Amino acid sequence: MSRTILIVDDEAPIREMIAMALEMADFRILEAEDAQSAHARVVDERPDLILLDWMLPGVSGIDLARRLKRESTTRDIPIILLTARTEEDNKVQGLESGADDYITKPFSPRELIARLKAVLRRTTPVGVEEQVEVNGLQLDPVSHRVSIDGKPLEIGPTEYRLLQFFMTHQERAYTRTQLLDQVWGGNVYVEERTVDVHIRRLRKVLGEPHQHLVQTVRGTGYRFSARQ
Repeated sequence: MSRTILIVDDEAPIREMIAMALEMADFRILEAEDAQSAHARVVDERPDLILLDWMLPGVSGIDLARRLKRESTTRDIPIILLTARTEEDNKVQGLESGADDYITKPFSPRELIARLKAVLRRTTPVGVEEQVEVNGLQLDPVSHRVSIDGKPLEIGPTEYRLLQFFMTHQERAYTRTQLLDQVWGGNVYVEERTVDVHIRRLRKVLGEPHQHLVQTVRGTGYRFSARQ
């Protein structure tokens, strides 16, 4: 699975031009045309990076950036502002809103992709790109692949995020609410029992003997552990 980029721009031709360039560079694309729909997509789908136009109808890109950086579940998602403004004061204002970079229109697709990759490298937390292995179960965050003893597993995106969180936070019990916050991003539309559904799916994908790594903690929630 590729890294996911959310393009937020009210002009469809610009979104299409950027999407085409990013898809050729092997990124997965989400789109939104205003701040409200962009915020919903961020909460629902947790993109790896947001390309955010400054001049949006209604709520501006700057205001959306400030809101995302205030909220605990979205503050770590990097943002690149796209703008036709070139003045130094505007650049400072953009970066002070919490944006990680700032690209002035018009720009070439090559420049955009280079800047985007640089921000992703800079903002990826230490350890997130390192492979994790437990009892032959291996997760590779760079390629988004999961394998057991070298054999690849077919795994859905939610189960992948759940497994990645568990494998990087072993031996601690988490409540369903904590898992919703960490894996789903605090999406208010998701009920706690949804966690149970995805836990069952994850165990089914892992199969014997690895499904027992995902342990039910009675009265609390779930824990990932190689210990019985």
